[in-house]
Amino acid sequence: MKIIAITSSPKGKNSLTLRLVNAALEGAREAGAETEIIDVARKKVNYCKGCVNCYKVGECAQKDEYAGIKEKLLAADGIILSSPNYIDGVTAQLKTLLDRSANFIHEQLMDGKYGVTLTTAGGGGDEKVLAVMNAFINKSGGLVVGSASFLAAQGPQGMDAGIKKAHALGMDMVAAIKEKRHYPEQEAAHKEWRKNFSQSVKYNKENWAHNYQHWVEKGWLKA
Repeated sequence: MKIIAITSSPKGKNSLTLRLVNAALEGAREAGAETEIIDVARKKVNYCKGCVNCYKVGECAQKDEYAGIKEKLLAADGIILSSPNYIDGVTAQLKTLLDRSANFIHEQLMDGKYGVTLTTAGGGGDEKVLAVMNAFINKSGGLVVGSASFLAAQGPQGMDAGIKKAHALGMDMVAAIKEKRHYPEQEAAHKEWRKNFSQSVKYNKENWAHNYQHWVEKGWLKA
């Protein structure tokens, strides 16, 4: 079992968010998973150009480090997304990665995968950051096991509580993967979204050829 954690803070090793990530990964390893961190702030990932090549052929036309990151995410059983709060949103580095991953949503590439989201903030706004990351996982067909955050205004005790919760989430993610846990509300939302989006895929089947074929093969759309 493989868990991939995405970190995105420009502060690198000095990131408070990284402390939550490390705690979650420690919990995952204790539960028997293999883990890896990908720091997208240290990777060359260009902005999305909106060329829709990924919808047409299933691959991004740009030549940078994105393809390698995507390959690891696709091979993972669980994914941890993390970002500090930057003006009530994720960092530019993570947003760029998510924008380049639009085909994860179009083709539901996190179907069968589980996710955890982590953030830190000064005095608030953490729920907005978590909502962005949770939405990406859900809209990509994945299931969110849970989230953890820490506010600097809470002081050391708040950080200790955040680390404890992140550690527990890492362990719980592994348990969810092993038991193939169901989350009825999220799964119902997936079903409803696919029902609605199938019409877009069908309408754009020539320009979105890879998307169309993928949906047919998954049984979400009749040819």
